[in-house]
Amino acid sequence: MELSPTYVDADADVLIVGAGPVGMTAALLLARRGSSVIVLEQHGGPSAEPKAISLDDESLRTYQSAGAVDRVLSIVVPGTGTRYYGADDVELFHASGPEPYRLGHPFKNPFAQPDLEQVLRRLLLDEALVDLRYGSRVTGVTNRGDAVTVDVRSAEGASTAVRGRFLIGADGGRSSVREALGITMSGRSDEAAWLVVDTLEDWHDERYGMHHGDPDRPHVIVPGLNGRCRYEFLLHPGEGGAGDTPPLDLMRRLVAPYRPLDAGQIERAVIYRFNALNTDEWSRGRAFLVGDAAHMMPPFAGQGLNSGIRDVANLTWKLAAVCAGHLAIDWLVSYETERRDHVAATIRLSENLGRFVMTTSRELAERRDRVIRCALETPDGRRYFEQMQYRPRVRATDGLVVPNGSDVVGTTIAQPRVFDTRTHKPRMLDDVIGDGWAVIGVGVSRDGWNDASAVVNPTRAIRLHVPVGDHLPSTLGGAIVLLDLDGGLNREFQERAGTFLLVRPDRMIAAEWPAGRSAEVATTVAGWFDQAEITGPGRRTNRSDREGDVNAITAYSAAAK
Repeated sequence: MELSPTYVDADADVLIVGAGPVGMTAALLLARRGSSVIVLEQHGGPSAEPKAISLDDESLRTYQSAGAVDRVLSIVVPGTGTRYYGADDVELFHASGPEPYRLGHPFKNPFAQPDLEQVLRRLLLDEALVDLRYGSRVTGVTNRGDAVTVDVRSAEGASTAVRGRFLIGADGGRSSVREALGITMSGRSDEAAWLVVDTLEDWHDERYGMHHGDPDRPHVIVPGLNGRCRYEFLLHPGEGGAGDTPPLDLMRRLVAPYRPLDAGQIERAVIYRFNALNTDEWSRGRAFLVGDAAHMMPPFAGQGLNSGIRDVANLTWKLAAVCAGHLAIDWLVSYETERRDHVAATIRLSENLGRFVMTTSRELAERRDRVIRCALETPDGRRYFEQMQYRPRVRATDGLVVPNGSDVVGTTIAQPRVFDTRTHKPRMLDDVIGDGWAVIGVGVSRDGWNDASAVVNPTRAIRLHVPVGDHLPSTLGGAIVLLDLDGGLNREFQERAGTFLLVRPDRMIAAEWPAGRSAEVATTVAGWFDQAEITGPGRRTNRSDREGDVNAITAYSAAAK
C-alpha cells in the first residue's frame, strides 16, 4: 500500500493498542518528541501479573531518552548478569556483559512488571500529549493510505471510532491488531512445558540470575526486589501441560531445595509452552507491530521485553519525525529493515540456550560442561562466555544508514560520562545530545566543521567536538567541546580521529566519513528528508504530489460486535 504524505484530520498523531510496558514506553517516547498519542487498553488497569522480569542496559538507556529512567531505576535490582551452573551444579561462568557501564546503566536488572507498569502509568497520566484509555477493546481496524481508524468498544458497551495518522499494535502475542491486518507469524512452539512460579518473602538476594543446567531438572532462578523471586522448572511428562493450573504440592516439591513455600507466598504460578515466532510483516500501511505482537521468544536470553523496547526505540523517533514534517514517510519501511534480522538472531539465541543450557540429555550436558570449561581456560574463550559475545549485536546494514565499509555504521554508540564545556558540568553523553540527531567530529579542524554543515543542516543535528588527547580547543564551527573524564570518551572515539559520525536520535551511528568528504554523505542523507509529510496547520513541510491508496483494509470484526 502506498502511503499518502498529505495532511489529514485525526484524533491523535499515533494510536497505540496495548498499555503493557512496550506500549506505554512507545507513548512516552512519542510524547517526548511532540507527538500526540491515544493509548487503548482492553483491561481496566495495569496488569498485576509479574510477567517480564529483566531490563537490560539498552532498555534503561531508552527510558533515559524518555525522561523516565530515574523512576524506573527505583523499582529494579541493579543486576550483574547471569550465573550458569553445570550438570554437577558447580558454577561454570558468570556472564556479565561486554564492557561494564558502556551504555551508562547496569547491565541486566531484575524487576517486577506490575511495578514497572505503575511507574509508566503515572508518567503517562502526567503527560499532556497522551490520552490513556483503559477498558477500550479494539473491535476493528481500517487502514488507509492517509490514516488509520480503530473501532473501539468500551467496558460499558459503547462503540466509538478513533482516528490516527499511525497505529502501533503493542497488544501482545494474541494481538488483535495483527489479526486485523491479516498478518501471520512463522516459527514454532516448544513441546516442553515449564512451570513458572513467582514467589514472595524469598531469601535469595543475589544480584544475578541463575541457570541450572541439571539434565534431571533444568531450572532458572531470578531474584527480584524486596523478597520477590522467580523459579522456572522444566516439567516431566505427566506433571502438567500448558494452561493447566499447577498444583501446590508440585510447586512445593520443586522449590523445596531452596525454600519452604506456602500458598500465600505465591504471587503467580503458570505452566507455559514457550514460542519462537517472528511476524511475517512488521507493518502494513500506517500500522506497525511491536513487542510480542511482532515476535515471541523463549525466556532463556532474557530478551523478550527488551526486544520490544528496542522496537519502539527504533520506530517512535521515526514516526515523530514524520509527524513533525522532518522525515520522508517512505523511510518508515526502515523499521522492519533494521529490526527483523536482529530479532530473528535473538530468537535463535533464546532457542539455543534452551536447547543446550537446559538439555535433558546427561551425555550432552556433560559434554557441554567440558567444552565450556576448556574454553574458559583461554582468554578468547573466557571473553566469549563471560562477556556474552554470543549475544547478537545490534547492527543495521540497510535502512537509515550510509554503509561504506566502516565497522561502526549501523551500531549503537556508547554513552560515556563527559565534561560539557557549554554547561561546564559533567553529563551523560545522551543528555548532551538531547532528543535529536548529532554530528560528532573527532579531532577535526574548523574547515572540516564548515564542510560538515552539508550533513548538519538537513538533519538539524547538534554539533559535538571530541578533541584528540588532553587538549581543550576553542569552540569550532559552533560545536560543543566534550572532554574525557574517566577514559570512556577516549575509548569510544580516539580511533576515529579525523572523522565525523552522524548519530541518530536512537543513538545508532548512521554514517562515518573523513573530514572534507561531507558532500558524499549529505547526498544520501538529504534523500531521507525529501517529501516530508504535512501533518498539521502551521508546520512547514514539503509536500509530495503522490496520491494515497484509498482502498480500505477492514480485516477484522470481533465477535463482540
